[in-house]
Amino acid sequence: MSDKGGFPHYMLKEIFEQPQGLRDTIEPRVSLDEAVVRLDEIRISADELRALRRINIVASGTSRHAGIAGQYMIQELANVAVDVDYASEFEYRNPLIGPGEITIVITQSGETADTSAAQREAKAKGSRTIAVSNVVDSTIAREADGVLYTHAGPEISIASTKAFTAQMAVLFLFGLYLGQVRGKLTRERRRQYIRELLDLPEKLTKTLESAPECKLLADEFYKVEDFLFLGRAVHYPVAMDGALKLKEVSYIHAEGYPTGESKHGPIAMLDDKLPVVIIATCDRDDPGSVLRYEKTVANIKGFKLQSARVIAIATEGDEQMPKLADHTIFIPEESELLSPILEIVPLQLFAYYMTVRKGLDVDRPRNLVKSVSVE
Repeated sequence: MSDKGGFPHYMLKEIFEQPQGLRDTIEPRVSLDEAVVRLDEIRISADELRALRRINIVASGTSRHAGIAGQYMIQELANVAVDVDYASEFEYRNPLIGPGEITIVITQSGETADTSAAQREAKAKGSRTIAVSNVVDSTIAREADGVLYTHAGPEISIASTKAFTAQMAVLFLFGLYLGQVRGKLTRERRRQYIRELLDLPEKLTKTLESAPECKLLADEFYKVEDFLFLGRAVHYPVAMDGALKLKEVSYIHAEGYPTGESKHGPIAMLDDKLPVVIIATCDRDDPGSVLRYEKTVANIKGFKLQSARVIAIATEGDEQMPKLADHTIFIPEESELLSPILEIVPLQLFAYYMTVRKGLDVDRPRNLVKSVSVE
């Protein structure tokens, strides 16, 4: 556990361990030949899942960002309503939940105090609970009706990286399983998604090749004091987590917003001193994704008119984006719902190299702990 494996820091090692974390999380749970997902750890009957009225996702920090991505995934795959809450705020809004619902609690350590308290609140109101944790036999796993372990391996660095991509993968698997049980997905559609899941580790390995580009970006931007991260739809939580990573380890102020929300205030801040990092990928086979991309292109053109420097995360083969953005980092082509798992990787690398360039402690940022054990 203490071996950095030749890497200078745990954070970089764990970023590069993500392909294996995805393999270990995905492969034992799917069958491409049968086009089925098997989640035996759920321990909630198929009849209950078919009658499910709503899902509540409760988490904090990076785990909450995974939960927001999971909201888009599950609603699309299983056609069931999903709400996402901050764990620390859950009990204060008198959550109107109960029987016929599932509350998914997500925490890397499985010991996060506010998430554990939210789980107990949900159980007290009659909701079934499912734990998503990277630690076997953790508190939330023991107290849940079912558990989905992320097999990312030990995560030593305080800033969560490989646990985040594994959490998104496991939430996609759950959405796919739910769609399968509820009869919302054809066999061929399930097979297509499973094939895409199995291809993810190789694509993530290719995405890691952007590391030298991210290092060059850090060399250029490390003296900047503020960043704005933007993304639409399922890519919005990626922007949120990219901003959080930068804040956590480099102590640079960064905010993550939905791209469209930037018009409602944040663009007042735009000038040549505030770089904009924007998720501008596109699944060319998805009309909704193409429309989102076109809106993003229009936004970037507007940002450039306001003198903003734009760093774009784009899809390989996009010839337009390098002409619009000041810097473009490409990721492999991926379907709309799974692309966040790739998109976050350059943002993790950027945060890492920014921190190294500033001469700070990457693995142990000030004031933070790995598991928040008090509310």
